[in-house]
Amino acid sequence: MPSLARKLLIFAAVDGLLLQPLAPKGQRPPPAAKIAYNDAENSIRPVTNNGAEDNEDDGRCFEAFGVVGLLNVSNTSFLISITRRQQVAQIQGKAVYVITEVALTPLASRKEAGASIKQTRVALEKGTIDGHENDESDSEDERSTGTDDIDDDELQPTTISPSKASHKKTTSVAEDVLTRKGNFGKFAQEWFSKRGWTVDQKSNLKPNPSTTALKSPKGSEDDEDPLQANEDAAQDPDAQQVLQDESKGPVEVAKALLPKLLRTTQLYMGSSKSFYFSYDHDLTRSLSNQNSSNSDLPLHQKVDPLYFWNRHIVQPFIDAGQSTFVLPLLQGFVGQRAFQMDTDPPQAILGLDGTGTKSSMEMVDLSPRISEDGNVANADGAAGGILERGRGFRHRDTVKTYSLTLISRRSVKRAGLRYLRRGIDDSGHTANGVETEQLMTELEWKPTSKMYSFVQLRGSVPIYFSQSPYSFKPVPQIQHSAETNYEAFVKHFENVTERYGRVQVASLVEKHGPEAIVGDQFEKFAQRLNESGGIRGSPVGFEWFDFHSACRGMKFENVSLLMDKLGDTLDSFGYTVTTDGTLESKQTGVLRTNCMDCLDRTNVVQNYMGKRALEQQLKDEGIDVTLQLDQAMQWFNILWADNGDAVSRQYASTAAMKGDFTRTRKRDYRGALTDMGISISRFYSGIVNDFFTQAAIDFLLGNLTAVVFEDFETSMMSRDPAVSMQKMRQQAIEACQKLVVADEHEEFIGGWTLLAPQVPNTIKSTPFEETILLLTDSGLYSCRFDWNIEKVSSFERVSLDHILTIKYGTYITSTLSASQTDEQRNIGFVVTYQAGKNDIARVNTRSMANVSRIDMDSLGGRATSPPPKGLAALIGRPTTPANRVLAFKAISTRSAVTGEGNENGLSELEQIRGICAEIERMILLGQVSEVGTEKKRIVENADVISLNEARKSTGLLEQLGHSFKKLIWA
Repeated sequence: MPSLARKLLIFAAVDGLLLQPLAPKGQRPPPAAKIAYNDAENSIRPVTNNGAEDNEDDGRCFEAFGVVGLLNVSNTSFLISITRRQQVAQIQGKAVYVITEVALTPLASRKEAGASIKQTRVALEKGTIDGHENDESDSEDERSTGTDDIDDDELQPTTISPSKASHKKTTSVAEDVLTRKGNFGKFAQEWFSKRGWTVDQKSNLKPNPSTTALKSPKGSEDDEDPLQANEDAAQDPDAQQVLQDESKGPVEVAKALLPKLLRTTQLYMGSSKSFYFSYDHDLTRSLSNQNSSNSDLPLHQKVDPLYFWNRHIVQPFIDAGQSTFVLPLLQGFVGQRAFQMDTDPPQAILGLDGTGTKSSMEMVDLSPRISEDGNVANADGAAGGILERGRGFRHRDTVKTYSLTLISRRSVKRAGLRYLRRGIDDSGHTANGVETEQLMTELEWKPTSKMYSFVQLRGSVPIYFSQSPYSFKPVPQIQHSAETNYEAFVKHFENVTERYGRVQVASLVEKHGPEAIVGDQFEKFAQRLNESGGIRGSPVGFEWFDFHSACRGMKFENVSLLMDKLGDTLDSFGYTVTTDGTLESKQTGVLRTNCMDCLDRTNVVQNYMGKRALEQQLKDEGIDVTLQLDQAMQWFNILWADNGDAVSRQYASTAAMKGDFTRTRKRDYRGALTDMGISISRFYSGIVNDFFTQAAIDFLLGNLTAVVFEDFETSMMSRDPAVSMQKMRQQAIEACQKLVVADEHEEFIGGWTLLAPQVPNTIKSTPFEETILLLTDSGLYSCRFDWNIEKVSSFERVSLDHILTIKYGTYITSTLSASQTDEQRNIGFVVTYQAGKNDIARVNTRSMANVSRIDMDSLGGRATSPPPKGLAALIGRPTTPANRVLAFKAISTRSAVTGEGNENGLSELEQIRGICAEIERMILLGQVSEVGTEKKRIVENADVISLNEARKSTGLLEQLGHSFKKLIWA
């Protein structure tokens, strides 16, 4: 049994967590069940909750509405469970919920779990978790009882819109972080302490001994018996800390960031209200893609893995065979609206002309009443909640009530935040890939009801490109070669074609200005693809619609020009229709819309296309929208605006721009000012908050291991797991070998990727950059490689007979983080050589130019003439040093990318030793010595830069800068 699953043994003793499992086919889920661990059977099993009331009375349990998964960091596990939810829709008679709050229960010890469970229960009774009040009035009864007593047949489609009350906050972020310390126990206490963390002799973070003692509720310190202090904390409902087992050794970097990770996870999975679930309906598949091959399979085996967001963290339950507790989550948006249409709008014939044409109509207001926030109003004018069989509507025999559901599904591939996830990956998946489905059916759904589905797609421009977050209008930078881009481009459209059929692209980027860089490449690749036969013989439709130019002056209604161009194509795609569960017609193609972020402009266009599809579907129902009195269909615009805001918050941390036009079809200066504020907010998030959140997202998805937090603590940055550095480095070595080893008589011995100072002929000049080192039987090549365009920018060749010494050992270049001060992992070597006339440096400019190494001042390409001899005499030393150095440092063998480990299993020290030995072997092999004499060894073991030397050379400004950045970023 997996070790993570075994840790649920805690709950067999605590009996404190009641989890709502999924229902067997055709049944409602039971109110709650306990998770228990059986030592004899060595298995996890659900326990029937016959004594739930007794457990609730003793104040030691709380009910969770489902399991999100297990968060495991440095052998410390937390169970993530749903403590609050809100129903947002009902699809085919099955309820759909959004998660509004989660609880993280530590599993390190029984006492810790018990204390946490009691805290959670008390917080739920008070209506708060971690200081935040519950905002959902419709779930108030569930909070007070701890059970779910809503009958299925009482649930009706919901009218969803932002509520003013939903933005109410009872505490500030500063109070929650600084005063409450995140409610995450000892780690938070030390993280936010002024004394904080210290560094031991082995350079590992550990708690400051003066801060580890936990004060009891009475104020006395209990240093001698931490378990007793923990028990006291369990007895105190307001206790903010629970003790951790002190026998686990020094706290690792991942644990040092644990409070921030827990807080980020709680906000991301719960408070963000961006994760949706249903106990018995597959939200991840559109109507045309429903998996009905085996209805007896568990839900997690039927869902689409492309949209299964908690698959990685819930895997321990799957491995343990507990499918009833595996609740697949969808990130994106689910919204639902009820609306009425009249199949025969009332008309009074006042007179007929000779041809019998109707001359006038009776104006009768049959439209539903809409409150200011966009909700359908009740008869008394108050905003409605769940619609109850036509409540809030007028009744006529010809009036039909429908339900429109909007579902946006965010892909788990290339998932993340705005400037940190752009473009495409090697598998053809693009950033911010979102499938949006528009479902229409009768409000009173029955198994025989007809359902309509229309699917659209959005995603980043399918080429490799990046943009810096440190600019309001960053210029896109295209990465990699044209061929590499085209290969990924083709893969993307192969994936889309396989899933949806024919593809029509609507690119909304600017035709002039910075965005044109990626727009031009997009268009060229589309033309090239179609000239080669398209995908499976079908061309990819491409329409470049410069949104900003066409809609200049806030005339967004000009989007209709794009609709006119694409109308016939969309009609040929059709939409999916099912009746009585039988597929009548299927959508045969998809509209793929993109701008730069695939948020604001994209949502406006998708709104227009969705409305056009709805009008066509209603026409099939015998309803002409143009004859309806409610021509504005404001409810439809509000639903799409809510969708745009949700997707935008998940990708850019703010609501969508142009939301005022989407909601009201009007645009004025107030909307422009709002968009300016959104731009500023996005800019702040992009340069401050997004880096850690991105690392947390990749960790939760299983793309990165806990090593990512070590990398983050070092650089305050997060890396892209889609980029296989092993593959790129091997390709770079091969490219360098072909280009720089020009002499066919030279035998290639080996190549390595190492770190080197940015400034040549130095040992410490940060930042370091990855360099390719090549060894032949006669020379050593140090190659500077441009990783974006996959080209050699410059290289330096040193003849082996010019090398004097090679020194390898500890190579500390910074003391700002624990990983940078680890003497066992920061290893490098320095090659000292005497520059000769045969040594060359070659710089890749418009023409590759060779210059003598002795005349080369730097690898930047600035060749200098020898200075006058008089100047050398004046300064008392040669202006061109006789000896030069090449410094190299080992790249960390620990990769944060899942599955990308150390292939050869060698440590940094072993790698450096091997490289030095190989260079020495080739040098000695070429030397001629007298018989009986031993060849002089060239390699010596000595520190390049010791830890003490590095500490002395680390300036105060450098320390302050890193500390300030850490304060803001981490």
